[in-house]
Amino acid sequence: MTLTAITNARVFDGEKSLGVQTVVIDGGRITQVGGDAPRGSEIVDGHGATLLPGLIDAHVHSAPDSLTLALRFGVTTELEMQGMNTRENRGAITDDDTVADVRSAGFAITPPGGHPSELMPEGYRPKRDLPPVMPLMPFSTTPEEAAAFVPQLLARGSDFIKFMIDDGTVEGHPGLPVLDQATVNAGVAEAKKYGALTVAHALTVEATAMAAEAGIDGVVHLFMDQPHTAEIIGLIRDAGMFVVPCISLNASMMGITGSELADDPRVAARLDSRWDRTLRSSYNRYPQGSLDDVYDSVRALDAAGVDILAGTDVSMPETFFGGLAHGASLHHELQYLVAAGLTPARALRAATATTARCFRLSDRGRIAEGLRADLLLVDGDPTGNISDTLNTRAVWRRGARLALESLPS
Repeated sequence: MTLTAITNARVFDGEKSLGVQTVVIDGGRITQVGGDAPRGSEIVDGHGATLLPGLIDAHVHSAPDSLTLALRFGVTTELEMQGMNTRENRGAITDDDTVADVRSAGFAITPPGGHPSELMPEGYRPKRDLPPVMPLMPFSTTPEEAAAFVPQLLARGSDFIKFMIDDGTVEGHPGLPVLDQATVNAGVAEAKKYGALTVAHALTVEATAMAAEAGIDGVVHLFMDQPHTAEIIGLIRDAGMFVVPCISLNASMMGITGSELADDPRVAARLDSRWDRTLRSSYNRYPQGSLDDVYDSVRALDAAGVDILAGTDVSMPETFFGGLAHGASLHHELQYLVAAGLTPARALRAATATTARCFRLSDRGRIAEGLRADLLLVDGDPTGNISDTLNTRAVWRRGARLALESLPS
């Protein structure tokens, strides 16, 4: 197999800038960082560009062709927070270098009739092929039920265990059935027996506090029902939780669309009409929310040393899941993180090394010898201008370069 040497590009290794370095790919792995290109290598001249690890979206829900769309934007891994891509269903995905890789919670532990049932219009049926094995539906109302489902989910191929802590207030459906503290505690305690990672859906300060008390590893949303306080920031920090703010989702909940992103020709060239319509829409379920409050909370968490991860909560190409599109919205999230006060380098870490570390993906998220050759080459320097992440020049997934016709001209 021919070696590939990417030369003359600035390298951001997932944690820091290395300056201009040669990066060599052999098969699906990075075999050299620095030095000269080996004799006989296929040379990819990265002059004027920056080489990044493939991006990781830390909160998605898959849809037909969504993994293909994500990879077009240099998102090489998606972390599915509710869906069907558990290990028993994703064999073909793992071996297909034309789509993003995926890890999945399977379905989250939630009560019957609890979130996310309120998001679906009455009679709605998604148009999608069913997987080879239907996922386990872990509906729970008692500590015993939640604890019993954990080993079943893990046995069925869930990569982490998710808990829904949501009474529907933010979505405009107050009074939904919701897990109580004892049930969350029992489920988390059971997951810890197996060494499993745990995450929680929590859109309010109260739900976030419940997650912290239970010992959840991370929350995959940022509360949006009120401004942060020193108490909640301290609680998150002291619990050692990571946070996936999903600012792009919070903005959509407030009625802010992704139209400006959709108008960007670097995005428009990669979206079909369904995703364009979806991106130009919004959830618009919590218009009373404040994006400035969300920014302030992110800034306070970052200042407190809490791990911030980049995620979007992108779902299906439906306008009631609006404001989001696979791949494109992760770049939007990076822009939101910078608007909240993170440096561009800090935002890039949130979509690469930090997420890989928090989700125990030790083979990716950085440019280092021996790791997967999941790579994104972009024109410009996103450590100075975060918008440059959209200037896609090349994408590699396990060392396989994505066909140029899949990218904008």
